Amino acid sequence: MKLGFVSDSLGGMSFNELLINAERMGVSGIEVNTGGWSTAPHFNLAEMKASAQARNQFLQAFRERNLEIISLNANGNPLHPTDKKQGMCLHDTIRVAGEMGIKKVCTMSGLPAGNPHDQMPNWVVASWPPETQTILRYQWETVLFPFWTETVALAKACGVEQIALELHGNQCVYNVPSLFKLRNEVGTVVGANLDPSHLFWMGADPLIAAEALGTAVQHVHAKDTFLNAPVQATTSLLENGSLMDIPARSWSYITLGFGHGEEWWRQFCYRLKMGGYDGWLSIEHEDVLLNSLEGLEKSVALLQKVMPIAASDFKPQAI
Repeated sequence: MKLGFVSDSLGGMSFNELLINAERMGVSGIEVNTGGWSTAPHFNLAEMKASAQARNQFLQAFRERNLEIISLNANGNPLHPTDKKQGMCLHDTIRVAGEMGIKKVCTMSGLPAGNPHDQMPNWVVASWPPETQTILRYQWETVLFPFWTETVALAKACGVEQIALELHGNQCVYNVPSLFKLRNEVGTVVGANLDPSHLFWMGADPLIAAEALGTAVQHVHAKDTFLNAPVQATTSLLENGSLMDIPARSWSYITLGFGHGEEWWRQFCYRLKMGGYDGWLSIEHEDVLLNSLEGLEKSVALLQKVMPIAASDFKPQAI
């Protein structure tokens, strides 16, 4: 496995400071945010789309520090019913990735409205009352399948081999069954970006999910979640309070090791290997209480201790 982090984890730093700190921490690469819900402070998507020189200079900056670009990340809602820029960001990111020789793009599946007349996305997480099923049929059959059929064709035309979808709340694809539902329809260019932090707060088990997904895992975001049991006992994990008010929330994103310890992350890495994944672990630091650089450093140090790096060389002895 190889270790890196998402560029927005150090979103307050300049591009040069970002690279300096990545090299200093001993990671192998950076996953670069391009837009969507990110202001993408280190990557100007419009400039990269228009200028081969800008793309070459960006790539050269990584080469000079022996760093790789793990992927481009266009996280957002590409199926937002009124904000078409988010879908355009994803498609432009795929085009730019192709021009730069980057084979993987990370994003979300998208969440449409509940019918053609709605103006807000609608996330269905229950099977009753009956209109929930009408909403789901519209979202998947009328919107999601056609969009992703078109997007996969674009990726293939651009030479992008993987589109890793984050299993994320408020998206049509948010768990193992919904990932396979889309993948079975549009093909294996689409796979999972397995981020355990989201599965924690949705009540799933990332260790079992890693095995269940198997070779459908195309990418891993290393992010932890703090489950605040006293609050959870009265509010459940269906939490919509301020992300900044950690004591009042039933769950919050947290620095690696502060929610689940080193032993859990060791097991997670091994379960990924069991399922056939031997790729990147890309840290996404979103802990609002810790300093971003300190939190990222602690996360890097934890994964450097537990992640397998070298290829297996075990062979049974001939007896």
